[in-house]
Amino acid sequence: AEHRLERVVQYADRVIHLPGNGRVVSGAPSEIFTASSIAPPIVELGRAAGWSPLPLSVRDARRAARPLRTALEGATPPPVRAVPDAPGATLLGARGITVAYRGVPAVREVDLDLRGGEITALMGRNGSGKSSLLWALQGSGPRAAGTVRVGRDESGAPGAAMGGDPKKLSAAEARRLVGLVPQTPTDLLYLESVKQELDQADTESGTATGAQAATRATGPSARVILDRLAPGIDGATHPRDLSEGQKLALVLAIQLAAAPRVLLLDEPTRGLDYRAKTQLIAMVDELAAEGRSVVVSTHDVEFAARAADRVVVLAEGDIVADGPTTEVIVASPVFAPQVAKILAPLPYLTVGQVTAVLPGGEADA
Repeated sequence: AEHRLERVVQYADRVIHLPGNGRVVSGAPSEIFTASSIAPPIVELGRAAGWSPLPLSVRDARRAARPLRTALEGATPPPVRAVPDAPGATLLGARGITVAYRGVPAVREVDLDLRGGEITALMGRNGSGKSSLLWALQGSGPRAAGTVRVGRDESGAPGAAMGGDPKKLSAAEARRLVGLVPQTPTDLLYLESVKQELDQADTESGTATGAQAATRATGPSARVILDRLAPGIDGATHPRDLSEGQKLALVLAIQLAAAPRVLLLDEPTRGLDYRAKTQLIAMVDELAAEGRSVVVSTHDVEFAARAADRVVVLAEGDIVADGPTTEVIVASPVFAPQVAKILAPLPYLTVGQVTAVLPGGEADA
């Protein structure tokens, strides 16, 4: 059982698809994915290009894609997501961040600036220091050396002192500067209903409840935020009965109730299917559009290709690459998404970019 089909589909002899309506669809991968509502990027590209049979490996897709690469030569792919012409203000500046456990370095003198309106993917192998860096930035994790300074935007939000270091503030004050969603969101869910979780978040963030729950000095209430991120969740529902995507939305709403300008998400795509990942991309897009800086730690290169403006790569606690998504992940054989591998050396990351350049039936030229 696997959500990330791009990792396993080329090795499968048979696919069993559960569409969610009580039916079970079983057959050869090339047959199932011809009409399946879920598919990895390699299959989506094959559908768009009209390839038959559908290739299931990058090697087979590269062979099939020769005419497509020729048709795309000279065209400039559109940006995956619209970004402001000018970079946003620096909301967080970290200098010399060092984290060590029992004398063993996990993060080594990292310098990092996070800008408003920007979505950054933090990538690297297991043990590269991603989680340790996020917790050090938020202030809850250990930090052997270094400083973090978080400023306010022009409106004055979130209300803590300009240039404050979350490490030196109370937990409530730190949450107003930097919010963090851990790898397991349920670690932050401990009450008996969604409503209780939302009310508790509002209480801790100084939000009014009842008739005045819609807005407050620092922003909307947790309930209002949740309804925007994932409409229709019943307040009486136990948090652990929610889907993985709904749990993530609930924890995001809890963290955003404190109105942080910087939001850190530690591997949020774990356990999410393609639809839930698309919803998550919409969520982080909206947060960035509000002027926040969003950092997503992830191993999911397909998610990073679709969601991030910038990619920072960690290796053994050091930043080894930092730049625009297209430049960083296309240049990496490890982190390149399927479309980039298939269409290399052309700078395409997603199927959407291809179909935007070659609309209609031109993709099978």
